[in-house]
Amino acid sequence: MTTRVQAWLRQADSDLAVGQLTEAKGFHSQACYHYSQAAEKALKGALISVGILPPYSHSLDRLINALEQQGVNSNALTELHVKALSRMSSETRYPQNDEAPVDRFDAKDSAQARTIAEGILIFVKSILKPEDNV
Repeated sequence: MTTRVQAWLRQADSDLAVGQLTEAKGFHSQACYHYSQAAEKALKGALISVGILPPYSHSLDRLINALEQQGVNSNALTELHVKALSRMSSETRYPQNDEAPVDRFDAKDSAQARTIAEGILIFVKSILKPEDNV
């Protein structure tokens, strides 16, 4: 694994940890955002590992499709609700009308986001050579 891929995965792990900290303190919209960032950075690291420049996109489905186009079997991700986590990337940052994200996201949302992000990180690390995992 290149140092560039390692950097993306370290940042993904860091974003996951920040998500866990903010979730534990009850900042659920912020936790959801960091969980979405963790998943996105892990998938982009995986794309770099197969020689592909990641697209400028927050769509986890798009990143997964790009991996599939490189021959990566992503069946392990089918049970995860990645669309929900992709949605959280933007909806957790900006108010909609008179409602702030802090008012729309709760413990159930952050728990769901954490589960999806953790699943994506596990998947990404599993498709890399075991001796190269960070």
